[in-house]
Amino acid sequence: MAKESVKARQKKREAMVAQFAAKRAALKKAGDYAGLDLLPKNASPVRLKNRCQLTGRPKGYMRYFGLSRIMFRDMALNGKIPGVKKASW
Repeated sequence: MAKESVKARQKKREAMVAQFAAKRAALKKAGDYAGLDLLPKNASPVRLKNRCQLTGRPKGYMRYFGLSRIMFRDMALNGKIPGVKKASW
């Protein structure tokens, strides 16, 4: 499990990206790269990292569910993810 500070930093970046999204789009469309440099670095969506919503784990992330492979497996076996069941044939 990731440290709480790492998860908090990620949430802070997500909020900042959402806050400056419209302004960044307008500056990019206008071609004002000097104006883009004045925005905070964490306002860039490139600085975001896909992390598990429950544990904050950065590796083994399943984008469709927003979970790491470990939490996905745990929740699927407990029946907490609708429509997902263990394969058997």
